Amino acid sequence: MSGAVALVAGASPELAARIGLAMTLLQLGIGTVNDIVDAPHDAGRKPGKPIPAGHVRSDAALVLAAACFGGGVVLATAISSTTGILAVMVIGIGLAYDLRLKGTAWSWLPFAVGIPILPVFGWVGTSGSLHPVFTVLLPTAFAAGAALAIGNALVDVDRDRDAGISSIAVALGSDTAAWLAVALLGSVWALAWSTALRGGAGPFGVAIIAVGGLVPLAAAAAARTADSARRERLWQVETVGLALLATVWLAVLLGTGEPVA
Repeated sequence: MSGAVALVAGASPELAARIGLAMTLLQLGIGTVNDIVDAPHDAGRKPGKPIPAGHVRSDAALVLAAACFGGGVVLATAISSTTGILAVMVIGIGLAYDLRLKGTAWSWLPFAVGIPILPVFGWVGTSGSLHPVFTVLLPTAFAAGAALAIGNALVDVDRDRDAGISSIAVALGSDTAAWLAVALLGSVWALAWSTALRGGAGPFGVAIIAVGGLVPLAAAAAARTADSARRERLWQVETVGLALLATVWLAVLLGTGEPVA
């Protein structure tokens, strides 16, 4: 997503690739630490994961995570000091989730705070400062991040409940949490197409946002009654759909010249 936003901001393909690679490395590092932390719990439950399956040792995974973090920070700092600082913030937020907040009712917070950094990283890495459109995009990204966190918690809600592990889905109950995710994504969808419409976007741009924004919303709604495996696939649809929506929405708002009407 960061690389796509960089292209929208006017970055060359080479710069956008470096921005995208830096963020990808940071996310890989966070995901690897998450798998290390989860390995004891996943043993016998998720044989498809490489650490509990015995394909990768935890110490080797830790070295990989450190390499990803180091590479991401070096690439980000080479772009600008600001993106270097943002890279360190991303690592801090990710590790706060992996090491402290995961398994608690506050596990949604790192998602809600971290998701808005993705477009900021791409834009600042290209232009050095933020466009006024981010006054709308950032709070919307916070809501989208919270919705993704809830969807992620719903994937494991039954296993977590059985193991005595908390999450926002366990704390609220599956049905309430699922409806909250739908409500958050519904607000994101409504704000996206309505701001594009009020900002003077053409009917084609508004239609793309309105129709495209229904994809993550429909996935969240379907997750209410799905089993764990299907919820995971639907969550992936939500993630990709929101990334595409954010990129298209940003491009459309920039094209109107009046992003906040």
